[in-house]
Amino acid sequence: MVNPSAHFAMNFDDEDDDDSFMDWDGFDEDYDPEEARAEMEAENRRIKNLPILRKANELMELTQAIVETINKEEDVLMMHEQMLANAMMLAPKIVGAEGGDLYTLRMENAVIIKMHARELLAQTSYCKAEKLATTAYLNVLRDEIEQFRLLFVEWVNGFDKDNDAPDDWGLFY
Repeated sequence: MVNPSAHFAMNFDDEDDDDSFMDWDGFDEDYDPEEARAEMEAENRRIKNLPILRKANELMELTQAIVETINKEEDVLMMHEQMLANAMMLAPKIVGAEGGDLYTLRMENAVIIKMHARELLAQTSYCKAEKLATTAYLNVLRDEIEQFRLLFVEWVNGFDKDNDAPDDWGLFY
């Protein structure tokens, strides 16, 4: 009988060790960890100060405040949780798009952001129809989502279409 774990055994002998897998020619001998840390901090500050990210954080805070007013017993579809889930997805996806920098990755994140923002907008209509939350509060959220949409369009238009690596899925290029 064959031992199933035998197929996954690893051989750690040192006979075939070489560094041919590493491109040492591209290694930067002048690497300065302090300079790299400063560059990362500057990039983090740039992302943190993006108008679209600030607006996404505002949407999260506003949504959280509104859903706290929803009577959970009347909320049979658990709209409060769905709204929070949609609002919570905006900021991380913006950060992910900024961190990836490749056009395709940025656009993938942008599509997800758009879907969550539109779903949140639709949920405000449901909450109005079912009288789950104060209409005035929902209107404020709707206005903020519209401001987010305008920032989103401007942000997406700034993506560099030439900075990409095709992924053979046929989207965005």
